Amino acid sequence: MSKLRTLQSRGGGEGALGARIAELGPWFHNLHLPGGRQTAPDHPLGDFPAFKWHTLAPHLPADLHGARALDIGCNAGFYSFELARRGADVLGVDHDPHYLRQARWAAGQLGLADRVRFEQRGVYELASLSARFDLVLFMGVFYHLRYPLLALDIVASKVAGLLVFQSLSLRGHGRQQTPADVAFTEREVVEAADWPRMAFVEHEFAGDPTNWWLPDAGAMRGMLRTAGLSIAAEPLEETYLCRPSNQPAAGPAWLAATRAALGEPDNDDSG
Repeated sequence: MSKLRTLQSRGGGEGALGARIAELGPWFHNLHLPGGRQTAPDHPLGDFPAFKWHTLAPHLPADLHGARALDIGCNAGFYSFELARRGADVLGVDHDPHYLRQARWAAGQLGLADRVRFEQRGVYELASLSARFDLVLFMGVFYHLRYPLLALDIVASKVAGLLVFQSLSLRGHGRQQTPADVAFTEREVVEAADWPRMAFVEHEFAGDPTNWWLPDAGAMRGMLRTAGLSIAAEPLEETYLCRPSNQPAAGPAWLAATRAALGEPDNDDSG
C-alpha cells in the first residue's frame, strides 16, 4: 500500500452516506456525489482530479456513444465516470482492491453502473486482452512501473483510436529527435545534457517506494514513438494525446519474447 495514502483525505461526515465514505476511505479521488457530498473535500492537492479533467476534457470527444474506453490505474473511477457520462462503455482496471471497492460503490451512487465495469488487473496483465479500445487513459501510472517500456508496448497494442498518456517527469525537455545512429566512439553525443533521459529511483521519491522512473519530455516522446504512436497534441504539462502511427512499433517482438519467457501463449481470446 503506497505511503501516498497517508496523505489522502478520508472524506466522511455525518449520516449514513458520510459513514460509508469514511468506511471506504482513505480516498485519493475526490468524487462529487449526488446531494453535494464529496469523498475527499480536504484533499491536499485540492479538488483532485477534477481540476486536471477540466483542462483535459475539451481535447477529448464530447460524444463517446458507441465507443469503448479503457482507464488504466482507474483508482476510485473519476475519469471512468467522466467518460461514461459522455456515453462510452468503460473498463476501469487497477491492481489495488481498495480503490476498486470505492469505484464500484461510487458507480452505483452516480447511476453509472451500467456503463462502467471495474476489474482487478495490473497493466502487464492487459497483454491477455484481445480487445482494442477507441480511447485509452494511461495517466499517473508509468513512473510507478518496474518495467515501464514493457507496459507502454502492451498499452499501445490496445489503442485503436486515441491514447491519453501522462507521467511524472524530469524538468527539461531533451531533444525532439535524436540521430538515427551514434558511433561507438562518439558516446559524448549521448552524454550531452540535451539527450533524452530517464532517472532511476532506487529508494523512494516523494516518500513513495513505487516511484521508479522520472523521464524527461524528450524521453517520453521517444518512447511513445517507438511504441508505434504518433503524438497529436500536448494539452497539459506532462500529458500527450497519441494515435497509432504508420511507423512499425518496436514492441510486438519484445512482447512475444516476454510471453515466451513467462511460458504464456502468444494470443488470448479473453476480452
